[in-house]
Amino acid sequence: MADRLLRTDPAADDAPSPKIDTTVAHIARVYDYWLGGKDHFAVDRAVGEKVLEIHPETVLSVRANRAFLARAVRYLAATEGVRQFLDIGTGLPSANNTHEVAQAAAPAARVVYVDNDPIVLAHARALLTSSREGATAYLDADIKDTAAILAGAADVLDFSQPVAVMLVAVLHMLRDEEDPGGIVTRLMSAVPPGSFLVVSHLASDVQTETMAEMRRRLNESMTQQFTMRTRAEVTRFFDGLRLVDPGVVLTHEWRQDGAEESATPGVLWSGVAEKP
Repeated sequence: MADRLLRTDPAADDAPSPKIDTTVAHIARVYDYWLGGKDHFAVDRAVGEKVLEIHPETVLSVRANRAFLARAVRYLAATEGVRQFLDIGTGLPSANNTHEVAQAAAPAARVVYVDNDPIVLAHARALLTSSREGATAYLDADIKDTAAILAGAADVLDFSQPVAVMLVAVLHMLRDEEDPGGIVTRLMSAVPPGSFLVVSHLASDVQTETMAEMRRRLNESMTQQFTMRTRAEVTRFFDGLRLVDPGVVLTHEWRQDGAEESATPGVLWSGVAEKP
C-alpha cells in the first residue's frame, strides 16, 4: 500500500505525472471549471456549460457545497475535538481544503485524502502541505475498494481514535447496484464510537425536472454516471448514527455562518452524524 500513499515529501516532485485523457470530460475538472479554476480542458468546459444552460445556479450550488465542507470540518475540529479526517472523493485542490480548515482549528489534525482520478493525483502535492504538528497524505484508491482505503489510511490515522469520514459530493457518483449504503456501512464499521460521517449528495427531489435533465446531460457526456437521490434516501446513509442538528438539510442550510451563506442556494442534501 505504501506505493499508493503519498505524504509530504520534496522527493515526490520527481514522481512521474499520471496520464490524463483530455478527450473525455471528468467531473473533477468540470467542478474546477465551475469554481473558476484553471485545471480543466475544452471538453470539461463544454459539459459545464451544458449544465449551466439549464441550471445557471450550479456555480452557486458548488460553492455552497464547498462552504458546507468547510463548516463541517471546522465544527468537528473546533467543537467536537476530532483530530483525524478521512476525505474520500477529494477532487481538485480548491479553497478551504479539509486539512487547511482542520489544522487552522487544531494544528495537530491528521488528514488522509482519497481519490483515484489522474488529474487529482497530478495535483496531489498541493494537498500534502501540513502544519508542523499535523500530517496529510493522499491515497490513490477507488471508493468501492474500502479494504484498500482503510489499510492505506491506517499508515497515517489511528483507527482506535475517532475519525471523521468525509463523503462530500461523491456518493451520487455510485449507482444503486454499486451499493453505496454498504460502502458507508463498511467505512463506519471500521471507526470507533465518537467518529463522524459527513455527507453531501445531489438531490432528486429539489427542482425535480431541472435536476433530472442535469443528470441526463452529465451521464451522456462522462464516464462517471450520476444517481441523484431524495432526502429520505440520503438520510438512510446515516442509519445507526446520531445526526447533528439541524439534521439532513440542503448545504446552504447546515449551520451557515451568515446571511451570505444562507442565501447561496444549494441542490445537495447534507448532514453530519456521530457514531454512538
